[in-house]
Amino acid sequence: MQRPSSLKADWRQKAVFFVIALLVITVDQLSKLWIELNLAVGESLPESGFLRLTHIQNTGASFGFFQNQTLLLSILSIISICIMLILIIFMYRRIPLFSTAIAKVSLGLILGGVAGNLIDRLSSGYVTDFIDFGFWPAFNVADSATVVGSIILAYILLRLAIKDGHPDGEDA
Repeated sequence: MQRPSSLKADWRQKAVFFVIALLVITVDQLSKLWIELNLAVGESLPESGFLRLTHIQNTGASFGFFQNQTLLLSILSIISICIMLILIIFMYRRIPLFSTAIAKVSLGLILGGVAGNLIDRLSSGYVTDFIDFGFWPAFNVADSATVVGSIILAYILLRLAIKDGHPDGEDA
């Protein structure tokens, strides 16, 4: 049986995961709504420059892969969301990596990003992208959160691999 202080800490770490996911979803959906209400599809603000807001409707995944595959991408998103929820809610005690606050932040960012784009796919059949550097495919807040969360998770896994691979079992 867990002690009350342990249960309180456990609840706080889970709350971090859900709060971050909800913040990402909220900022993502509000930013996309602003773009949809203020820019026509294909319109940019400013019209030229290094960084523009350009209203794009993306029926595929990152970099335009899997165009017009909304059903497949939606199914993959739902599976990803279910896996993350299972890891955070049920499996975190069995897998120490997922019991850390930084891992919960990472997974919260990823969950928020995946859910934000899933909302678009299910409601519109496409994802609204708008952050446009010109030389890079346009993206949105959800995409950014997913990438940042994935980088943090990769860093955690890399540090864990380095620590486990070190002969003393200590950080290299």
